[in-house]
Amino acid sequence: MTAPSTPRTAEDLVSLGLRDHWYALCPSTDVRAGELTRLVRAGEQLVLWRDAAGTVHVQEDRCPHRGARLSLGVHMGDRLACNYHGVQVDADGVVVSVPGSPGCSLEGRRALRTFPAAEHAGAVFAWFGLDEPDDEGPPPLRLPEPIAGGDWEHFLCYVEWDCPYLYSLDNLLDPMHGAFLHRNSHTMSGGRREAQFQIRDTDTGFVFEKTDQRDVNFDWVEWTDTGLQAVTLDIPYPDTAGPGGSFTIVATLTAINATQHAGFFWRCRKVTGWERDSWRFLYKHRLEARHWRVLEQDRAMAEVMPADAWQRENLYQHDIALVRMRRKLKAEAARQAETLSERGGNRGRTAAATAR
Repeated sequence: MTAPSTPRTAEDLVSLGLRDHWYALCPSTDVRAGELTRLVRAGEQLVLWRDAAGTVHVQEDRCPHRGARLSLGVHMGDRLACNYHGVQVDADGVVVSVPGSPGCSLEGRRALRTFPAAEHAGAVFAWFGLDEPDDEGPPPLRLPEPIAGGDWEHFLCYVEWDCPYLYSLDNLLDPMHGAFLHRNSHTMSGGRREAQFQIRDTDTGFVFEKTDQRDVNFDWVEWTDTGLQAVTLDIPYPDTAGPGGSFTIVATLTAINATQHAGFFWRCRKVTGWERDSWRFLYKHRLEARHWRVLEQDRAMAEVMPADAWQRENLYQHDIALVRMRRKLKAEAARQAETLSERGGNRGRTAAATAR
């Protein structure tokens, strides 16, 4: 098996994303039948493709022969062929043919790193583990309720921004900016511009909420980690926005590299039947453009944040959710980095003993 390119330091794991987690990679429509899609996510070089049945596969974009990009190769239905020397690899990462040297030792080997993948809510997800998954596979992908199916309807808004994903995560965990940055929004123009906050722990994360205002503006946010890190929040909607009550946003962020990220924002309402049809019509013809304007305000702010923003900030009571989230990420990153270091040391000792 090829050695994974997993980040090995705690700093890298924070900036590129913890391992042993599911990450959204791209909208499902970006991976088209018969084509190869090249992506960089969480610092990993990836190739995405669909087999003849339409099932999506996510693999390292590296031919096990000489390291050429498989994304420059040929889609053969149930396998990929490297364009450099024709080496063919299947969806499990097994080399099934070496046309230039039939019967060589590379044939039959599982030599390509393959990431467990799933599709839900219009997006492709993959599991990035510290180890290769065992025969049972990784833990199942657990989605927040509004995008898990049932009596909810949603639209996916996908973005790629030129800033660390952590800056967008800070923004999502900061309800107070709604009353300032988005004060001219049709949904966030009301309410007080001062507040007190509290944190409530949950089984999968925490809720950060105003203690003196509810259902007026961006008044609460929930951060969850179920193997997929996600943020859920509600924005009150006026009656003119149609049926379904408050407008719910589910967001998850995936680093591309240390300075760029992909953002997935699902716009959700709990509606069925004719209410679903009414909501979909209103969203596409009246509301969607307004939501993109709000996202653009966030992008413009995040992309010009200085690289040393965390090192030079001065936090106050409104920022306690940021502190809680950062502590959780750093603690888990330190644990994972220690595990990787120990494994690296053990491999080194094993190699030295073998050499003797």
